[in-house]
Amino acid sequence: MSRINQKIYCNCCGKFICMESEREKASFLSIVKEWGYFSDKKDGTVHSMDICEPCYETLAGTFAIPPEEKKITEFV
Repeated sequence: MSRINQKIYCNCCGKFICMESEREKASFLSIVKEWGYFSDKKDGTVHSMDICEPCYETLAGTFAIPPEEKKITEFV
């Protein structure tokens, strides 16, 4: 994750996303992946990243199989 001095930055473009204390009010993708024994070269490594919404849209647009999407009508 790209977090410096309580600030969250996009790992793709480097843009400031929000303050850590405001994370519940911001819209971005956080990924944490712990690689296990069956990875090719990353056994025992943890990767974490934050991706802003525009970069997510760009990245998802490159997928051969698009992410599954469903609409929700109630927000918690």
